[in-house]
Amino acid sequence: MYLLVALAVTMLVIALAWRGFGADGLRGNGDGTPAPRPQRPSRPSRPTAPDDDPDFLNEIDRRLRGEDKSG
Repeated sequence: MYLLVALAVTMLVIALAWRGFGADGLRGNGDGTPAPRPQRPSRPSRPTAPDDDPDFLNEIDRRLRGEDKSG
């Protein structure tokens, strides 16, 4: 009886592992070539901080020199 339960549990574990590790990916496209791996989305470009922006730095420089006409 214990042997039958152990065999059933072993078969269940193997079936779940086979499904969990992606047996579909191992089969491929049906023509012998493996299925392509999903691509990771590219990182969005990082925002530019105000102290890295040349226009912002030029504006601050103009204000410090007194060339600002807006007030």
